[in-house]
Amino acid sequence: MDSNGVKELLEKYWNCETSLEEEQKLHSFFRGSVPTEMNETAELFRYFELQRRSKIEASGFDEEVKQKIKEHRPAGRSVKMYFNYARIAAGIAVVAAAGFFIREEVRKAYPAETEDTFSDPRMALEETKKALMMISNSFNKAHKEAAKIEMFNEAEQKIQGKQADQKKVNI
Repeated sequence: MDSNGVKELLEKYWNCETSLEEEQKLHSFFRGSVPTEMNETAELFRYFELQRRSKIEASGFDEEVKQKIKEHRPAGRSVKMYFNYARIAAGIAVVAAAGFFIREEVRKAYPAETEDTFSDPRMALEETKKALMMISNSFNKAHKEAAKIEMFNEAEQKIQGKQADQKKVNI
């Protein structure tokens, strides 16, 4: 086969328009000696031939794949773990801030009674109820915001998954 015929077949091959017989002709051509301008293409066809001839042993294949997956496990778990710690820390910060502001409001509302305790147990109960309600509202707001962040993370993971799939297809 002459080099012009090979170039035409290669053009059809790169455009995915060759038949199986034409591909066999290309493979047989690149097994032999080739012109220097086609060395890179010859290496590619030789690699294809080598991969086609290599056999996968059925007994160790599953274990090998599992090992590769374990080696290349994404860092998503550790990110989720840190995200959980961040949510806990944010909750504690909200509780501490709410406690501080409640204490300041009580001092402003009752300047004569700026002590930590109340003389009237009913008043102490009412103030405690107010404080707990305020903390509950803060927790509800924090929970809603955390749900938004979680939704964002899920969307980001889906996008990254699609991008990774596209990269695999492009390779």
